Amino acid sequence: MQHLKESFENKKGSKSKVTIGQAFKTIIWPRRNLVFVGLLLIVIRSLAGLILPWQSKVLLDDVVPSKDLSKVYTLVAIVLSAILVQAVTSFALTRILSVQAQYLISELRAQVQKKVLSLPISFFDNNKSGALVSRIMSDVEGVRNLIGTGLVQLVGGSFTAIVSLIILIKLNAWMTLFVFVPLSIFGYIALRAFKYIRPIFRKRGKINAQVTGRLTETLAGVRVIKAFNAEAQENEVFEKGVDKLYQNVKKSLTATALMTSSSTFLIGVATTGIMGIGGYYMMQAEMTTGDFLFFTLILGFMIAPIVQMSNIGSQLTEALAGLDRTEELMNMAAEADNEDRNIILENLKGHIEFKEVSFAYETDKDVIHNISFKAPAGSVTALVGSSGSGKSTIAGLSATFLNPRSGTITIDGKDLSKVNLESYRQYLGVVLQDEFLFEGTIRENIMFPKPNASEEELQNAVKAAFVNEFTDRFENGLETLIGERGVKLSGGQRQRLAIARAILADPKIIILDEATSNLDTESEALIQKSLGQLVKNRTTIVIAHRLSTIRKADQILVVEAGRIVERGTHDELIKLNGRYYDLYTYQAKI
Repeated sequence: MQHLKESFENKKGSKSKVTIGQAFKTIIWPRRNLVFVGLLLIVIRSLAGLILPWQSKVLLDDVVPSKDLSKVYTLVAIVLSAILVQAVTSFALTRILSVQAQYLISELRAQVQKKVLSLPISFFDNNKSGALVSRIMSDVEGVRNLIGTGLVQLVGGSFTAIVSLIILIKLNAWMTLFVFVPLSIFGYIALRAFKYIRPIFRKRGKINAQVTGRLTETLAGVRVIKAFNAEAQENEVFEKGVDKLYQNVKKSLTATALMTSSSTFLIGVATTGIMGIGGYYMMQAEMTTGDFLFFTLILGFMIAPIVQMSNIGSQLTEALAGLDRTEELMNMAAEADNEDRNIILENLKGHIEFKEVSFAYETDKDVIHNISFKAPAGSVTALVGSSGSGKSTIAGLSATFLNPRSGTITIDGKDLSKVNLESYRQYLGVVLQDEFLFEGTIRENIMFPKPNASEEELQNAVKAAFVNEFTDRFENGLETLIGERGVKLSGGQRQRLAIARAILADPKIIILDEATSNLDTESEALIQKSLGQLVKNRTTIVIAHRLSTIRKADQILVVEAGRIVERGTHDELIKLNGRYYDLYTYQAKI
């Protein structure tokens, strides 16, 4: 797998187009010992397959005329032995190559998933999760044809065809030449068809990813769909997607059908010619009946692999198209690939400073304009403002989910753009407005950031976030299954679980994005107590619409249209009688 990874990395910046040569170098050659054994088995199996037609000639030209029964027994024993050899070698090939192919697929999936998780947040903002699942799980499956069945059929078929061709030439060169002409025409048609099919397979992968992505979204948002009575609308969208996939498959089937029908016609022409020419030679006593039967059977051994090439070619073409798309992902720059990020943080205090920071999701459309502020170690900085003002963007920049277009963000005086991300994020804890929970138990979700936490640490986090207030009422307590994305819990319960998770992680820097937005008044009161413990001696950046929750913040930044328009403590901002005063008094009236 390292060979494949290095090959992908060496081609960064180039247009993704995996060739047979590259696939051989990166996938087949590193497994050359297994492949060599497989090829040896293929040769043995192919030679064993030629025994039957050879013994058929012996039967007609030697055994039957001699009327020697002992020769019949010998012939039957030879044929049965050859069939046994074929069966054993076929089994061994499956065990060696097909199993290895499946192992390679699992390895490659793991490598692609690892690469995807290393990509920046912006990548996930622009790609559907369902489409990425398709690329990780489906695009690599064709690799089995490079190591497994495709390779077996290609090499074994080629060897059999070459040996058969040599035998046919020795039997009758003119009859062999007559057969070779239509086969050459078929080969030309097949090569043209493969060139046409590969882009179709490549496009099919993209369409399949789009359809899978939409289906994943539909299933995840089924409550919204049913609430708005939008089943018919979603059905129509999905039907259009699968129809687009059908049209793509139809194109490839048309090309495949062309190859199949042309092979049927051309082979029919060759067979008809062989009957006529062979009949002539037998009437002239230049060919025995056994020779003709031997020629005909061997001809089948030569033609069958060539006809199979259309199927093999489709398999290999699909495999290479999948690798093309896989290479696209592997060529992307990982979030931590930046060589400038070489500062390793140790003994972090947590002093954050923004210096003239601007950020844009789209070119020349800044959503943050020259923001400057300091968040001293252990302090609480609250961001308030109307929706879309840029609060979450500031939080995202603080978490290194986003990178500033201009300006500098420092952590303990060190430029955050040059800090190793792993060394920074080990000190970071985040509680989001729409907190993501994994399917599983409450215990598993709380222990997610620290799987090896002790029971005492877990219970402390549970009590600090008042999770026990509702788990004590559950029959299974912390072992309660919460369903996909925590669907079996209320909004307040999910939020308290997320806060418990952050408390267990014990970070130096906390980012709370609307952490109390989903809580009722009673739950909010409980959470305010736990948040007091959570933020103690930790640098905290809080985003909140409920301004009553941030009255004790060390500083409050009022953000509007991507700019800080006011800053100070709660009391100071109230005295200013400005934007914060308007927001606070408006909420107080509600």
